[in-house]
Amino acid sequence: MPKYKKRSKRFYDYSLLFAIVFLTIFGLVMIYSASSYTAQLNYDGNAAYFMTRQGAIAMGGFVLMIMVSKMDYHWYARFSGLAILVSWVLMIAVSLVGREVNGKKRWLGVGPVSFQPTELVKITVIVAMAALITRIGRDVDRPAGIARAVLITIPLAGIVAANNLSSGIIIAGIGFVMMFVASRKKLIYAGCVALGATAMIFAGPIGNFLTKIKILKPYQMNRINVWLDPEAYPTTGGYQVLQGLYAIGSGGLFGKGLGESIQKLGFVPEAQNDMIFSIICEELGLFGAVSVILIFMFMIYRFMLIAGNAPDLFGALIVVGVMAHIAIQVILNIAVVTNTIPNTGITLPFISYGGTSILFLMVEMGMVLSVSNQIKLEK
Repeated sequence: MPKYKKRSKRFYDYSLLFAIVFLTIFGLVMIYSASSYTAQLNYDGNAAYFMTRQGAIAMGGFVLMIMVSKMDYHWYARFSGLAILVSWVLMIAVSLVGREVNGKKRWLGVGPVSFQPTELVKITVIVAMAALITRIGRDVDRPAGIARAVLITIPLAGIVAANNLSSGIIIAGIGFVMMFVASRKKLIYAGCVALGATAMIFAGPIGNFLTKIKILKPYQMNRINVWLDPEAYPTTGGYQVLQGLYAIGSGGLFGKGLGESIQKLGFVPEAQNDMIFSIICEELGLFGAVSVILIFMFMIYRFMLIAGNAPDLFGALIVVGVMAHIAIQVILNIAVVTNTIPNTGITLPFISYGGTSILFLMVEMGMVLSVSNQIKLEK
């Protein structure tokens, strides 16, 4: 009998691709629903203004995602040093000449085109940390290895946090999760989590102290005060939080119906952005909110599956970094909307309005799919 050699077939995670497409299309529907009233008022009656802008960028991002997914992901490591340099240059530039929106410099613009460099920094940290951990190997648990990881993550997180605290937290969180996964000494990181939980419990006194020594800015301390007692600030800092909670509470089990939100009619400021989850709860109810969370959980499961079967450590860590980004951002957004943590102005991935966000998210998804495409299946 002739012997046949086993042929290897490359894997491509179409389940993850479906989740990405579903969340993006669902996001466009919810952006239209949440923003149509505001868009009609401010953009010459064009109710679909925000949706069409987001849709155009999402389509471009999807094409870019497919292109990135067909690349060899090892190629990214060669440019990790350059990416760090570019990230620093862009963050310094945005601090000096960035466009100021609502009192914060987060945007760099050339003519009509503008973007948030913080989204690039997130990808930079993912790739740079994956390359570093792969290179140092077992030294990841030694002081020198930890120090090198801190030098990559914390300074970038710090300069980002100066104008965008939520993104700074996410960047630091990405590095933390990647180190936790790579480390054999989990208790150190568990202790850090416990310390963070303790800080949340005593957020008021700690915030007052940090404000006195000029680490926290007054507006950041005000957000902590609003979080602790939003009803004490019903027309100022607590207005958005309270209106979001009203939207969540009025949705009930199955919601008022798609497009039937009352709170989006000028009550919840910028409903298509950070607070879009409250509109989902109002229109689709608890059922819709849980369904969205389950889709994100399915996406996290696919990330874990790809990371566990990745051809090498570098590929696995890239997927872990992207997984950390998505998981942290989803948790923080929902926690902010439900007033579980102070309002930090953070978007819901794939669903909230934001061209820079959806474009760089698609690049990250392309990176994950490129790792999945290198997994060989024996046939």
